[in-house]
Amino acid sequence: MASKLLRQTLTKTYTTAVIRRFSTVAAVASPSEYEDPTGITMKGVKISGRPLYLDMQATTPVDPRVLDSMLPFYLSRYGNPHSRTHLYGWESETAVETARAQVAALIGASPKEIVFTSGATESNNISIKGVMHFYKDKKRHVITTQTEHKCVLDSCRHLQQEGFEVTYLPVGSDGLIDLDRLRKEIRPDTGLISVMAVNNEIGVVQPVEEIGKICKEFNVPFHTDAAQALGKIKVDVEKWNVSLMSLSGHKIYGPKGVGALYMRRRPRIRVEPQMNGGGQERGIRSGTVPTPLVVGMGAACELAMKEMEYDEKRIKGLQERLLNGIREKIDGVVVNGSMDRRYVGNLNLSFAYVEGESLLMGLKEVAVSSGSACTSASLEPSYVLRALGVDEDMAHTSIRFGIGRFTTEEEIDRAVELTVKQVEKLREMSPLYEMVKEGIDIKQIQWAQH
Repeated sequence: MASKLLRQTLTKTYTTAVIRRFSTVAAVASPSEYEDPTGITMKGVKISGRPLYLDMQATTPVDPRVLDSMLPFYLSRYGNPHSRTHLYGWESETAVETARAQVAALIGASPKEIVFTSGATESNNISIKGVMHFYKDKKRHVITTQTEHKCVLDSCRHLQQEGFEVTYLPVGSDGLIDLDRLRKEIRPDTGLISVMAVNNEIGVVQPVEEIGKICKEFNVPFHTDAAQALGKIKVDVEKWNVSLMSLSGHKIYGPKGVGALYMRRRPRIRVEPQMNGGGQERGIRSGTVPTPLVVGMGAACELAMKEMEYDEKRIKGLQERLLNGIREKIDGVVVNGSMDRRYVGNLNLSFAYVEGESLLMGLKEVAVSSGSACTSASLEPSYVLRALGVDEDMAHTSIRFGIGRFTTEEEIDRAVELTVKQVEKLREMSPLYEMVKEGIDIKQIQWAQH
């Protein structure tokens, strides 16, 4: 009903606009000021229509059922959940607590252990800086990995500037950490171990359960950034033995601008708040809780709980269709990261003898990325791929395909067609590829300097 109301409102408001459908079945018709009958022009790029969306690790479309749950809290139930003196506040507070329980259920936690934040970046900051600041008199050492999300690495660098010590664990060529190396790096003053559950660039799933056992053995708090794991693989805070877990709404078909932080109650983990204010969320995250966003995240978690198994099976088939379709038509395609321990919706590929930026620009009809959306403005090769030991030239050619709940077989087939066409076109212009086809080992060539 709410979606129908929104559609009618949009249609009445934009009767003169050109309406084009989105590339996923999830989206309602929406106008764009950049569209005209001959195509879409934005940032100097013109394409015939909206591109296929295969960048699900950057963000996901809001599930229409999630939007339905949110709209009443924008239009009629708009009370502040912290207003305790009238119906509007009471119904918003009830909705927030329902959402808290929905998030908790998906990870096997108690609702009392869930703190709502603005997203996984804020949750990571609270976890890393908050824990170390609280225990700073006795704990001065953090262990993390070289392939963490940038907000984790930057939080650790911030601590280093304050005098804390940080160990950045290397990863193997498959993207996984060495558990024996982790064990050896733990010190008496280690205050936190932070390891991402599912990597946002290469999709590898770290052995979090084994890491949790090591942390429990040494009595060190364990934090994991589970933004890319939530709703995609089974998450159990008890099995994983995590003390803190960062979660995001917009990675699981929920709204942007909302996330959550799981904080274990027994044994209790303490943090120093990173924001001062009215003391909401048990004083850990002050600020008015945005009811519609929180309700949306809760609904997204409930849907994920019901549909995770079906989604995984379907997405796995699409991933195989994409990889096999590309490999059947072109050679020199390398999968970055482990294929055995990998979230099925992520496929990070490198194409030999192709310049990555040219490939991305040529794939204007497919929305993909060359790495994390948070670092894609940089022309440097992905630090994640470099940590895997990928050669710089291959790291520059990587493309991350993100497949999701609303991706269709037709979209996959079209992506295969366009990718193969563009790679072949760029290789035709590559003298290196010509030399390789002639049997020349280009790694043995001594290039002259001028």
